[in-house]
Amino acid sequence: MNILILTNTFTPHVGGVARSVAAFTEEYRNRGHRVLVVAPEFPMMPEHEVDVVRVAAIQNFNASDFSVALPLRIGLTDVIDDFEPDIVHSQHPFLLGMTALRIARYREIPLVFTHHTLYEQYTHYVPGDSPAMRQFAINLATRYANLCDQVFAPSESVRDLLVERGVTTPIAVVPTGVHLESFAQGDGQAVRAKRGIPEQAFVVGHLGRLAPEKNLEFLTRAVAAFVATHPDAHFLVVGTGPSEEAMKSVFAKAGIEERLHIVGTLQKQELADALHAMDVFVFASQSETQGMVLTEAMAAGLPIIALDGSGVREVVKDGKNGRLLLEETPEAIASALQWLAGLPSEEVHKLKQAALDTAEAFSMPHTADKALACYEEVLSWVPPVPSEDLGNWDDVLVWVRTEWDILKSVAGASDAALAASISPDKED
Repeated sequence: MNILILTNTFTPHVGGVARSVAAFTEEYRNRGHRVLVVAPEFPMMPEHEVDVVRVAAIQNFNASDFSVALPLRIGLTDVIDDFEPDIVHSQHPFLLGMTALRIARYREIPLVFTHHTLYEQYTHYVPGDSPAMRQFAINLATRYANLCDQVFAPSESVRDLLVERGVTTPIAVVPTGVHLESFAQGDGQAVRAKRGIPEQAFVVGHLGRLAPEKNLEFLTRAVAAFVATHPDAHFLVVGTGPSEEAMKSVFAKAGIEERLHIVGTLQKQELADALHAMDVFVFASQSETQGMVLTEAMAAGLPIIALDGSGVREVVKDGKNGRLLLEETPEAIASALQWLAGLPSEEVHKLKQAALDTAEAFSMPHTADKALACYEEVLSWVPPVPSEDLGNWDDVLVWVRTEWDILKSVAGASDAALAASISPDKED
């Protein structure tokens, strides 16, 4: 199968969507499928990439670490012609997502869309952020999903939310899988020694992009409250992002800055080593659609303490592989950390084994099986491309219909957002 993937984020960008695309691409290729990825340019990207087409992009959009893809690269149509895709998989409802829609419609091949993100949680990166902008993001993603042939939801929570919002396209739950072997072994003691963390310290850990939507200032306050009352406790954070200075400030104000260790972005074995240096993984984001970093942490045998939320409740089972907290307070997280730190070793071992079992259920081969089965199914009921070439007039009609659908989608989302912002029932 020839699979064309279009994504607004890709390696070397560090984030859930980029890692998801990279993981599925690698798995599909290992199984003998061809995959062509169309993605924006990013700083420090590899010089030579196989079956990856880069398009020009605005770097660090609005002080974020995202790139914003610009319109189609000259010659992209020829590359896609040579590739002869069987199916198009879009990772976003805008920018290259719109390009994906045009490609699929024009070539009369199926379009799959993964609803990775709760886009309304990210509008602070856009000038003019407002309730109307957040409603626009919801409406645009919903209308885009209804222009596709198949939608992938990364979790049951997201599937239910999309149905509630009016998505009528078939939805399959396909989370991003974890490569268990990548996290099974790690030299945690070496990481502790390098960072000045005592061998017997109780290490609270976190992994991810350090950005406001991840609720990291709240999480850091909760961890700092625990660390301040436990002289042997340290906080080890893997990642970079705009919230880093705020996290450091929390620990500095508490007078325990020497026990916060932000080690930057790590990959492959260095990442596994860092995870194995932790005793527990903490998570407070309310903007997730799936628990990708949670399953990675579990693959390293880490119990999880996390706030309840979409994409989290499917992974964390309270009292089984960690704690799932319904109360969003720093005290709740600090109390859960206290509980875990005081458990007998045999109880901790049970939590770690349950974490490993959970990770196994989310393995990459298992989730790739689901995705490929959906591809095969949608290919069986979406009309095939006519054997003869489309005439010039048919080409024009396909193009006009697609552009009209895109315009209706954007205009409809705008109208709905505007109506919501001026509704007399709207609370002040």
